[in-house]
Amino acid sequence: MSSFDTLHILNKSPGHPRAAQCLALLSEGDALLLIENGVLWLSAEGLPSVCRVFALSADVAARGLGNTAGNETRVAFSDMVALSLQARKVISW
Repeated sequence: MSSFDTLHILNKSPGHPRAAQCLALLSEGDALLLIENGVLWLSAEGLPSVCRVFALSADVAARGLGNTAGNETRVAFSDMVALSLQARKVISW
């Protein structure tokens, strides 16, 4: 049995139209994984509280966001594979 209905992998920064689409489609039982410029959402308003949020640690550090204190769970590259295996489906934005 899967842990998440859908894992949404978001690499778009705040203000990008695809990011807005992604956030609008999140629902309870989903998970959001922020990668690349998507981790900039950690310092912006608008992250949903309806689902679990994960952020790729290397991308958080590369963008100088190491001190953000949110409800996200930081994950390593190897954890990305495990997260995708826990989801019924995966959508990359």
